[in-house]
Amino acid sequence: MNQNIIDKAKPVREKEQLPLDKVDAWIKANITNVTGTPEITQYTGGASNWTYRIKYESHDLILRRPPAGTKAASAHDMKREYEIQKALMPYYTVPEMLAFCNDHSVMECDFYIMRRVEGIIPRANLPKDLQLDKEQTRQLCLNVIDKLIELHKIDISSTGLNTFGKGKGYCERQINGWSERYKKAKTWNVPKFEKVMSWLKANIPTEERSCLIHNDFRFDNVILDPDNPMKIIGVLDWEMATIGDPMMDLGNTLAYWVQADDDFMAKSTRRQPTNIPGMLLRKEVIHYYCDKMGFEAKNFTFYEVYGLFRLAVIAQQIYYRYYHKQTNNKAFKNWWILVHYLNWRCKRLIK
Repeated sequence: MNQNIIDKAKPVREKEQLPLDKVDAWIKANITNVTGTPEITQYTGGASNWTYRIKYESHDLILRRPPAGTKAASAHDMKREYEIQKALMPYYTVPEMLAFCNDHSVMECDFYIMRRVEGIIPRANLPKDLQLDKEQTRQLCLNVIDKLIELHKIDISSTGLNTFGKGKGYCERQINGWSERYKKAKTWNVPKFEKVMSWLKANIPTEERSCLIHNDFRFDNVILDPDNPMKIIGVLDWEMATIGDPMMDLGNTLAYWVQADDDFMAKSTRRQPTNIPGMLLRKEVIHYYCDKMGFEAKNFTFYEVYGLFRLAVIAQQIYYRYYHKQTNNKAFKNWWILVHYLNWRCKRLIK
């Protein structure tokens, strides 16, 4: 195995250290046969929940916790994220959940521990030592989309996964919910988004499908087998998973899908390798997905606009934390510009 292509954690960011002595004691008391002195590093790719690798002589673990600072009441629910993956494991490719902690004497927030899955994570660029030709890249792209389709085809009634939703009206709840979140997180230097929010409310689809959706399905949330990079051995980041409309899940995925012919601003936000030769264009993804699911690909504009608007709200919530000095991560300093850009993208699609 080429170790250069394995995704690696980095030193823990300043002001994001864990109370390691307390966490170490809790892990050894709650996970069987953990031994040795822990080595801790942090995965720096994410912009929401904080993810740490805790390496022992006996175990290789991942700790997930929410970020510091103000957050939406329904977001960063560690217990729910833990329980969804635990319930999903018999039917889908998720890491093994090991322990959940809500004892705030250990840490000031809830967190959970899962087993680390060693592999390749396709971040903004594929690892330099991973050389794929155009046909292999296309096959990898199709395999990732197929993994989303596999999730959406799980029978939620017979598996008990239907308990993770709120019933009918998902689309309307999402439009209303994200609109309110944007208003609460708005700062003086971003647009009001009134036209986009009004258009979305006026164009909510009458037909609504229901399945388990990931809500943040991207290349950098999948793990590839180092010995066979075409094979997906894990899907990560179930923070926003729920029972909802699969077409809205695809709209969310496409909001992150930066292709080779996109403009400079879109390319500056790229977090996954969807721009390289062999990757499908957004329109091709829509038609491939809809054909496999038996859906009609027409009238997809609503889902695309929703995905971009939702991404704008997430970006603004993160920028709000930076603006109010709840995080000192300078990567978020200019995210208000991204919010303006996404507003422009939404309006262009609506026209």
